[in-house]
Amino acid sequence: MKQAISVTKFNNYIKQIFDSEELLHNISIVGEVFGVSISRNVIYFSLKDDTSSLACVCFYPNLINQLQEGNKVIITGSPNYYTKAGKLNFNVNQVEKTGQGELYENFLKLKQKLEEEGLFDNNKKKPFPKEIKRIGVITSREGAVIQDIKNVTWRRNPSIDIVLYNTKVQGNLADKEIAKGIEIMGKYDKIDVIVVARGGGSLEDLSAYNTELVARAAFDCPKFLVSAVGHETDYTIIDFVSDFRAPTPSAAAEILTKDLNQTKFNFNIVINNLIKAYSNFIKNKKNILRTNSSKLLTLTDKNILTAQAKLINNSNLFVNTFERFLNCKYYDLGLNEVKLNKNNPVEILNRGFAKIEQNKESIKSIKNIDFNKELSIIFKDGNITAKPIKKEK
Repeated sequence: MKQAISVTKFNNYIKQIFDSEELLHNISIVGEVFGVSISRNVIYFSLKDDTSSLACVCFYPNLINQLQEGNKVIITGSPNYYTKAGKLNFNVNQVEKTGQGELYENFLKLKQKLEEEGLFDNNKKKPFPKEIKRIGVITSREGAVIQDIKNVTWRRNPSIDIVLYNTKVQGNLADKEIAKGIEIMGKYDKIDVIVVARGGGSLEDLSAYNTELVARAAFDCPKFLVSAVGHETDYTIIDFVSDFRAPTPSAAAEILTKDLNQTKFNFNIVINNLIKAYSNFIKNKKNILRTNSSKLLTLTDKNILTAQAKLINNSNLFVNTFERFLNCKYYDLGLNEVKLNKNNPVEILNRGFAKIEQNKESIKSIKNIDFNKELSIIFKDGNITAKPIKKEK
């Protein structure tokens, strides 16, 4: 049996091979830049061609302007094998820009083509929905994006439903899955708005959202469509075609939901303003009564009796009229408060009702139940699952 060597010894052996090979020192490589990031004045990026990529490190932060996403460059440097992690990087000391990379050039060509065809025309974009009860999200179920959208949406308004269409967000055939998701969601009558979302990434990572297939699917979608792809600085073709571009997925969730706490706060402001207006009204009328009372003292006894009777009559008429006015307003306020409480999903659950879901969708009729799958029953203080049993007639 051969004697085994340690990982450290093996990695040191590999490093010695790279360090001793003179032909690998100070060589030049041409390719397209992608995945650029900078940390503590060190630039990390990758260089790619049609079939391969190379991880690169540059310790010269002043070269960042030449290492922009999509640039085609010639880099000069040497390979370095990092023994501690067993990883090969190419250390760059010179960069020469030779033009735009093929991926970025294709992006610009497609953008120009679709713009000339009118797919970016603001006059063809659909208006923002007046009421949103259900949001369709097209993204991966595995990523953090769908969780961010759920957290923001349900924190602001727990009554909104979220329907997920699971797709790839990058890689082979991702654009076909995204386009299919837009087509299917667009035909679903109960969805009020569609959000196409994913996190940030390089131009290559976001390439699925820069295809003509996805662009035309978004343009043909009959629903209001929001693009929430990447970070605020990332722009993709679907951003220009969509009815609205959100800078991030979380921002999309916030823009599309109304904050119930804010609604209640505004309602309390209206009540307080009404109470304040009533107090000012009463105070003003008291001042008028005091002024009129002073004038009465200068009148003759006959005039005093006449004016006093008229004043009492007017005062009673005013009081009766204003009481009716206040009663009507308090009645209206009570109705509005009852409506708000009835529509509050938390209050509904507190009254002993429960929400039944299956496959993340609300069940409103026994006709919608799939008796082969479990039901999720949501109470005010927790959830349970139950197996539906179909009672034979």
